Amino acid sequence: MAGSSYWKERSLPYKPGQKTQYKLSRSKIELFMQCPRCFWLDVRLKIKRPSGPPFNINKAIDELLKKEFDVYRQKGEPHPWMADNQIKAVPMQHADLSKWRENFIGVSTLHEPTNLHIFGAIDDVWITPNGQVHVVDYKATAKQSDVNIDSDWQISYKRQMEVYQWLLARQGLEVSNTAYFVYTNARMDHEGFFDRVEFRTKIIPYKGDDSWVEPTIEKMKKCMEGDMPAVGTAAMGGPCDFCTYARARTELTLKSLKK
Repeated sequence: MAGSSYWKERSLPYKPGQKTQYKLSRSKIELFMQCPRCFWLDVRLKIKRPSGPPFNINKAIDELLKKEFDVYRQKGEPHPWMADNQIKAVPMQHADLSKWRENFIGVSTLHEPTNLHIFGAIDDVWITPNGQVHVVDYKATAKQSDVNIDSDWQISYKRQMEVYQWLLARQGLEVSNTAYFVYTNARMDHEGFFDRVEFRTKIIPYKGDDSWVEPTIEKMKKCMEGDMPAVGTAAMGGPCDFCTYARARTELTLKSLKK
């Protein structure tokens, strides 16, 4: 089956010097930015970072927002939130949109200098009357304060947008530097749950710069071809928590064996 061969291909580790294309998701670019050692272990040995629990509520909100914006996509009209924010665009109709949204397929391109097949699944694309497109990403949270993208850890959100901008530009589209976060926040000021959660949604513009993407892909390929990097520093500041834990556990295990 074609599907099974695809999954087998995705699961194979990278072999230095291999001539066949190697698939890397947008999240692998983020992993490299956070820790080249964790990235190397992932692609060369298929040793992945421990994953947290799935955010099923966030996934549900994503799906519902897609359905909601699709209503206006079919009408060729802006969503009221877009009109409220004076965004002169409508949800884009495109033959490949469903593919672009699909996990493990997404928007994809071959970066020929490295022979790396880069892909990422987007949430939405809006298009202006003059044919320029905006990348759109849905985010959901629940906190007392207003949502924003100003925290240090949210640099990953911004890099995510910039990779999508780079990918869509390689599809031949005229991509605007301005992307939009549709950021919804669950209200916590009600008297009870009563089988209902209400949200406040905010559209946050972000001006991206994807000039770092291609140089980073080239650094990733060099990392993949080389030896395992030393324990380094995470992009968000401070040592990589995963590498620090692994090293501490190994040292503790070795000490206990010597007793």
